[in-house]
Amino acid sequence: MSEDPRRSLPGVDRLARELEEEGCGAEWACLRAARAAIDEARQRIARDEPVGDVRADAAGRCAELTRPRPGRVVNGTGVVLHTNLGRAPLAPAAAAAVAETAAGYSDVELDLASGGRGKRQAAVCQMLCALSGAEDALVVNNNAAAVLLALAALARGREVIVSRGELVEIGGSFRVPEILAQAGVTLAEVGTTNRTHLRDYTAAIGTRTGALLKVHRSNFEQRGFVTEVGLAELVALGTERGVPVIDDLGSGTLLDLRAEGLPEDSFVPGRVAAGADLVCFSGDKLLGGPQAGLVLGRHEIVERLRTSPLARALRADKLDLAALDATLRLLLEGRREEIPVVRMLLEPVEKVAERARALAGALSAAIGDRLSVEVEPVVGAVGGGSLPGFELPSAAVVLDGARHGADALAAALRAAPLPVLVRTREDRVWIDARTLLADEPPLVVAALQHALSADRSERGA
Repeated sequence: MSEDPRRSLPGVDRLARELEEEGCGAEWACLRAARAAIDEARQRIARDEPVGDVRADAAGRCAELTRPRPGRVVNGTGVVLHTNLGRAPLAPAAAAAVAETAAGYSDVELDLASGGRGKRQAAVCQMLCALSGAEDALVVNNNAAAVLLALAALARGREVIVSRGELVEIGGSFRVPEILAQAGVTLAEVGTTNRTHLRDYTAAIGTRTGALLKVHRSNFEQRGFVTEVGLAELVALGTERGVPVIDDLGSGTLLDLRAEGLPEDSFVPGRVAAGADLVCFSGDKLLGGPQAGLVLGRHEIVERLRTSPLARALRADKLDLAALDATLRLLLEGRREEIPVVRMLLEPVEKVAERARALAGALSAAIGDRLSVEVEPVVGAVGGGSLPGFELPSAAVVLDGARHGADALAAALRAAPLPVLVRTREDRVWIDARTLLADEPPLVVAALQHALSADRSERGA
């Protein structure tokens, strides 16, 4: 009778101790990694599958456990606001402000003149009003929180009217009707999926109506036989009937970039000027700042949100405020080019192509003839639920001829000490230069060298 193969597996404590002695990680990580690797090996034995190298598996798990998260990656996908990659990278000034605020105490709620308690958002709210023309402003931790707070403060226990064509689902399977339900309001749907008229809103307004909500379809667009009511029309109706209008813009900019081709509805001051009682949008999308929900509008309406018990639960912390403060100052000082998202959106395609050619040259010099390296035109995307259908002409470095295929090379680039995210198409790897930061081309070169050196067949070639 053959010996039970499970008896050949190392003990958890012994394997963990050996991993720790080899410098794989701290005791806690080595113990968890050893336990997981041995459990996996036992399951493979039960399924009559090859076990593999348990020690190598445990070491890899330990490395993953001890890796800082979230960790920096290089975005070569061409998607400017990549939700999975943290959306907007902060401007250097904003990152420095976060580091300084985090490293010590701060006057986040202190009035230095009097020595008494201060208002945590006074500075950023003044800047938001100066940039947008709004009477007042409020900052919470993200845009979903902003909408939730607005609905709860203005319409809890009442109805909120929304077009059926605007009952969208955003990332992470969050749906507008679910946010309304959590706010304690009743959804009153009007119109149809593709066509909603002003008369639909008018007919739905009644004694239980608490607000009219307009939701920007931030992650898709409708074409063809479609009709929707514009914000100005909705505001006129709300004013006539005494019902507040909430504009959930989702993603907006405080810069007037309409001349550069960005759609008019992304310009937040225009939404404020249209008369919405509240305009809600994200800080980490087109604005180019930290994750935050920004609320602009009439003072008496914003004050109702500010005094809601929910406001404290949803408020932004000192690090978000520091980053937002620095980002808004750049906008007010006319230094918009220092905000990475703004630079990526507005950089001429000719300049992007020039940077792509420089990167291609550096890659070719580093890897020789192991891969074909070319530069080709591509089309990028804004991403992050911003500007659906809006295309960004760009240029990409294209790698062809990977021994094990493009997907395997992309995986190897993700496994580099500093991971590089790319796209694959036509069994080639595409590295879009538009979304590379200024210091990142050498990092791409190092990642590709690492990816190729990790391939044993490449090393033996």
